[in-house]
Amino acid sequence: MERRLTAILAADVVGYSRLMGIDEAGTLKAVNRHRTELIEPAIARHRGRLVKLLGDGLLAEFGSVVNAVACAVDIQRGAALDNDDVPEDRRIRFRIGVNLGDVIVENDDIFGDGVNVAARLEAVAEPDGIAVSSSVRDHVGAHLDLGFDDRGRQTLKNIQQEVHVYAVRFDRPADTTGDRKPRTPAPETTAGDDRSIVVLPFTNMSGDPDQEYFSDGLTEDIITDLSKISDLMVTPRNTTFSYKGRSVKIGQIARELSVRYVLQGSVRKSGTRVRISAQMIDALNEDHLWADRYDRDLTDIFAIQDEIAHAIVGQLKIKMRPEEVRALESDPTTNVEAYTYYLRGRKFARSMTMSYLIMARRMFYKAIELDPHYARAYAGIADCDSALYIWYAAELPIGEILETTEKALALDPALAEAHAARAIALHHADRDQEADIYFARALALDPNLFEANFHFAHRLFKRGQFEEAIVYFERSAALYADDYVSPVLLAAACRSLGSDEEARNWAAEGAARAERSAEQNPGNSAPVHRAALAYAQIGDRGRAVSWINRALAMDPHDVITRYNAVCVHAVLGDTDRAMELLQQLLPNSSAYQIGWFENDSDLDNIRSDPRFIKLMAAIARQ
Repeated sequence: MERRLTAILAADVVGYSRLMGIDEAGTLKAVNRHRTELIEPAIARHRGRLVKLLGDGLLAEFGSVVNAVACAVDIQRGAALDNDDVPEDRRIRFRIGVNLGDVIVENDDIFGDGVNVAARLEAVAEPDGIAVSSSVRDHVGAHLDLGFDDRGRQTLKNIQQEVHVYAVRFDRPADTTGDRKPRTPAPETTAGDDRSIVVLPFTNMSGDPDQEYFSDGLTEDIITDLSKISDLMVTPRNTTFSYKGRSVKIGQIARELSVRYVLQGSVRKSGTRVRISAQMIDALNEDHLWADRYDRDLTDIFAIQDEIAHAIVGQLKIKMRPEEVRALESDPTTNVEAYTYYLRGRKFARSMTMSYLIMARRMFYKAIELDPHYARAYAGIADCDSALYIWYAAELPIGEILETTEKALALDPALAEAHAARAIALHHADRDQEADIYFARALALDPNLFEANFHFAHRLFKRGQFEEAIVYFERSAALYADDYVSPVLLAAACRSLGSDEEARNWAAEGAARAERSAEQNPGNSAPVHRAALAYAQIGDRGRAVSWINRALAMDPHDVITRYNAVCVHAVLGDTDRAMELLQQLLPNSSAYQIGWFENDSDLDNIRSDPRFIKLMAAIARQ
């Protein structure tokens, strides 16, 4: 049995039974013509697959969410053209739903919640309209010239959890063609096919695994640069990095991602020199359209990135707007040493242990010493300081952290990382209304920014908004394959909502990621205590106890390790041990951590214990 994440399009004819009652033969003929002349060509044009016909409806799947929505818009525009001179009561009109979800594949058919939600979205769509889930809306972002009307959270038939529904707002054509055939799709929907590209993770050829941060950082920055070009559809980082270390043919990657072009390359960094090889391939025939090798001083790294981006733009004959040219040529820093320190710091910061956060902070400060105008580095410092302040009760005034975020924003008001850093600091200062404004801005500027998704999910989880938290934790888990924290918290959120099977699946994912990280970073206790918690959530007592004891031995004074030890024993039902550890932990806990106690389902088994109630009452009186 195969499982995969895919975009699902469900379509249905409005008032089919009524139309059949009026003119059965004419209705069948019209529906079949729409399918063969409009719908099937649109699905093929947008690299989708018609899965099956369902009476008066159909189901299709796409490797790209953007392609799925563009296809839905093409269908509705084409149907509007075809209905122009048809009597109102005889028109063939469609409702369409699009969802991004996990499906089970069997004999070329697809099943599962992802399909069910798409079908229910189609049912609540307006006639001639398109309804999508929030995950679809977030993935489309600004890739298509569309608007979205928020229809709120809705209870859909036979779907356990509420779904946040958006209606797609798009312009319909005002006239028709003479031969009654659908028009050629509008330029914004066709451009995605012929101007779509995936940047595969550049291979680290330095012979030193510690240089991986540099090749990964280079790949991310090329993706970021290309994403600034509105006429180019670029596969986001999370999808791109799922191919890292895998041997997959170019054609297969292109089919899976519904892209036309593939950029691949390698990086060899040695001392003050860097050698970068890059090649652009047309996946239709696997022709090499362009290739180059850059053997330069490391100080030329930003020029190389710009040259690669301009080479791709030139090959695709894209005319950039002036503001896009400026954005592409605006380097975050002119100091390559500061850049390398920043990349190292970002790698450390995402590990989230106290020692790694302190190392990351040093890296960011070093970057600022080298370039005092480096906005990204200021945002990185603020993120580290917020984490140290909240999780580890470090003596860092929150006012100073907010000042650091102000510096980042002053240097680059359009930097998503700066808005996210400001949001995180405001949240920790109990200024959530302001924080939400900055979170929204950060996610609008860069929906694929890990820090914005991860910390916004934390903010929602702490307040008990589990359904919303799941959306952003799922995205952060997808954005960063080494993120073992999001899956573990997803397990807790799902359990709070009664989705026990989904909780176990996420816990298993968290355990696998944490174990992998523990092997790669043997001195880091963070993946060890997270793996322990994941095993407890799965119900594997032996591994849970073994791993949490190992974490406590590695880092007995780490507050997060000790808190997760409480959670492990609480989940396992070891109430006395959990309470013993909790009583030892509380004197060293910050107000933020104590606030986490209220909604963390990992503590549910000890909430009714008189000792827990007494502790919480004592805290409330403080």
